Amino acid sequence: MKGLKGKVVVVTGGGGGIGSATCLRFAEDGAKVVVADINAVAAEAVAAQIRDSGGAALALGFDLTDLAACQTAVDQIEADFGPIDVLVNNAGWDIFVPFLKSGPDFWSKIIDNNLRGVLNITHPVLSRMVERKAGRVVSIASDAARVGSSGESVYAACKAGVVAFSKTLAREHSRHGITFNCVCPGVTETGMLENFMDSAGNKEKLREAFTRAVPLGRLGKPEDLPGIIAFFASDEASFITGQVISVSGGLTMHG
Repeated sequence: MKGLKGKVVVVTGGGGGIGSATCLRFAEDGAKVVVADINAVAAEAVAAQIRDSGGAALALGFDLTDLAACQTAVDQIEADFGPIDVLVNNAGWDIFVPFLKSGPDFWSKIIDNNLRGVLNITHPVLSRMVERKAGRVVSIASDAARVGSSGESVYAACKAGVVAFSKTLAREHSRHGITFNCVCPGVTETGMLENFMDSAGNKEKLREAFTRAVPLGRLGKPEDLPGIIAFFASDEASFITGQVISVSGGLTMHG
């Protein structure tokens, strides 16, 4: 993609399935990649893979639900790597729980991991981008935000919040030359999906049902996502902001 070489790209949840695939893609395009994850060991494994291939990468382990930790991480990134050009809000967590079988503690955990964490890291990154009048923010939402998903009511609400948050910031900061776009994965083979299906029960039956529902005939893979994420971060998407695109094999189709 045009314009990614030498750019500083922060990917939250960078040690996981979609996150690690995204980090590797940005490295291939010549970006300097910050692999951010609450699991510092997983983050370092991805960063080491990038460095072993001749790329530049920094691993940072911190908790996105802690605003002070996010602010400290941004300070460290800018001191060690330079100004942040691209933020990819990818980190998230969910398990299958029908709403009436859930309660406030569960709601808080889902909200903290899927919405508050996005707010916490975007705030300090965006403040620096505004000063420089440049930047790209790409947030990984979910098709659950667009069409709903049984057993994921609070998660879907959070991801819908991420979409609305991104569209609002796209309006507020267009004058600063900063773009905000969202990518919505469909059912994708990740560790989070495995945990979700384990918690739902009838795992293989559920996998079969998910697969049948996808017009392209398979579940998504982490490698299906980085292309569109890199596109939104690139110079080729400089006139695109406030948009949401699904990567779902046709499971959801929006005009």
